[in-house]
Amino acid sequence: MSLNGKTAIITGSTSGIGLGIARKLAAAGADIMLNGFAAAAAVDAIKAELSAARVRVGYSSADLTKPEQVRAMVAQSVSELGGVDILVNNAGIQHVSPIEEFPQDKWDSIIALNLSAAFHAVKAALPAMKAKGWGRIINIASAHGLVGSAHKAAYVAAKHGLVGLTKVIALETANDGITANSICPGWVLTPLVEKQIADRAEANGTTVGQERTALLSEKQPMHQFSTPDDLGDLVLFLASGAGASITGAALSMDGGWTAQ
Repeated sequence: MSLNGKTAIITGSTSGIGLGIARKLAAAGADIMLNGFAAAAAVDAIKAELSAARVRVGYSSADLTKPEQVRAMVAQSVSELGGVDILVNNAGIQHVSPIEEFPQDKWDSIIALNLSAAFHAVKAALPAMKAKGWGRIINIASAHGLVGSAHKAAYVAAKHGLVGLTKVIALETANDGITANSICPGWVLTPLVEKQIADRAEANGTTVGQERTALLSEKQPMHQFSTPDDLGDLVLFLASGAGASITGAALSMDGGWTAQ
C-alpha cells in the first residue's frame, strides 16, 4: 500500500490519533503537512521523526476555527509539498454538559472545529484533487457520529454532521477519481485517555486495569481500546489503491458499540 508521490494533510496531527495517522502515511511514502498546536521543539521532533522515512514534512499552525487559516493551510501544502492528495480531517474538541447548561461559546467552538473546519478544508482541497483526477478525503468522526450520548450535544451534532457531509462529498465526486469516507472510532487509547484512566484509578482507589475495563464497558461490548496505530492502518487502507471503490462509507472501529 505505497503512497509514494502523494501528499497528505492531517489536521490535529501533533499528538494522539492524528500523529498515529501521520506516522503510518509517512511510513508508506506520503509527504506530510502536519497541523496542530504544539511547542516548536515538539513540532521539530515530530518532523525529524517522520522525515526519517525519507519524506518531506511541513507544519501549519492554522487555527481551524478560522476559515481563512484553513484555506491558508491547504495553500501552504500546495506551495511547499506540491499538492493535496489526501486530506484527513481529524482535529476535534469535546465539552460535556446538559443542554440547558451548555455554554454557547463551547457549542460554537466545537461545531467550528469538529464540523465546519472539515467543510472549509474539503472546499479548498477539491479543485486540486479534481485537476489530478485523484484524491482521498477521510474524516475522523466517532461512534457519536452514529449514536448519541447524554451531555454531549455539540460533539454528537458535529460528528453526525461530519458523517452526513462525507456522504455528500462522496456523491459529488463519485466519478472524479476521489473517494470520501468517515471513520467512527469508539474508545481510542491516546495519552489524554490514559491520563483520564490514571486519574480515575487514583480518585477511586482502584487499579488502572479495573478503570480501563469500567470505562470501556460503559459503551463497548469488546473491552479493548483501539489505538492511534489502528486508526492509521485504516486510513492507510482507504488512502491506498485497495480503497479505490469504497466511498460514502461510515466505517466503525468501536468494539461493537454501535452494534447494540
